[in-house]
Amino acid sequence: MGLWDFVKGAGKALGIGEAEAKEAPPTSEALKKEIEDLGLKADGLDVTVEGDTVKVSGRAATQEEREKIILATGNVAGVSKVEDAIEAPDAAEPVFHTVVKGDTLWKISEKTLGNGARYTEIFEANKPMLKDPDKIYPGQVLRIPAK
Repeated sequence: MGLWDFVKGAGKALGIGEAEAKEAPPTSEALKKEIEDLGLKADGLDVTVEGDTVKVSGRAATQEEREKIILATGNVAGVSKVEDAIEAPDAAEPVFHTVVKGDTLWKISEKTLGNGARYTEIFEANKPMLKDPDKIYPGQVLRIPAK
C-alpha cells in the first residue's frame, strides 16, 4: 500500500469541462463511476477525495486490478495523489511509469522491460484505460507488467 503521484493538470476530465477539472478535483462518485465504466470492480471500494488526493481502500480480486484501480483514479484531471489502501492477493509493489514528452510505448518498453518489441505487453497491461497504443500523453501514468 502506498502513496502515488500523478500530474494534476493531466488526465481525463470527469463530468465537467476540462478547464474546471484541472482546478477542482473530481467527486468520489465520479471516480467510482470511472472505475466501473472501465470494467473494474468498484463493489466494496471506498473512494474519498480530500483536496487533490484520492484515498482508495477495500479489496481487489487481483494485484492487476488493484494497480488498474490506482491508475483509473489517478489519471484524472484534478488528482495529484492516490493513497492506496487496497488489499489484493499476492500484493506487491506496483511498477508505474510517468509518460514524458517524446515517449512512445516502444521507448518505455526498452527502458523498463529491456526490449522495445515488448511494447504490446505494456499496452495490454493498461487496457481498458488505453484504447490505442499510439495515444499516450505526457503526465499519464502507465502500469508496467512484471518482467
